[in-house]
Amino acid sequence: MALFMAASAGAANAPAPVALAALEPGQWELRGRGEGAETQKLCVTDLRQLLQVRHGKALCPSFTVSDSPHAVSVTYDCAGAGNGRTDLRVETSRLVQIRTQGVAGGAPFAIAAEGRRVGACAG
Repeated sequence: MALFMAASAGAANAPAPVALAALEPGQWELRGRGEGAETQKLCVTDLRQLLQVRHGKALCPSFTVSDSPHAVSVTYDCAGAGNGRTDLRVETSRLVQIRTQGVAGGAPFAIAAEGRRVGACAG
């Protein structure tokens, strides 16, 4: 248990990928692509949340596969809550393309979405 807590603390303190530096925290809307796609709103306080959209605000331990000013690929592991891989492409400071897949809550997921900052978080 202590090892998991240490890993979680390390993830929370790890530097954010370079690609996220151009983005702005706030209210983000993720519009899925394809038939039956959903729209999801997120209050993003830590931009790394955009890399783990199926795992809530938990900042799970991650490994950066590649990182540049306009794109990042990461894998992450949320222990019993699941894991995933995300590829994020930055178009502007308020617009990103996200492809993510993995397991959340014991079920597989695969999402292709456009993320757009729509304003400040409510509250």
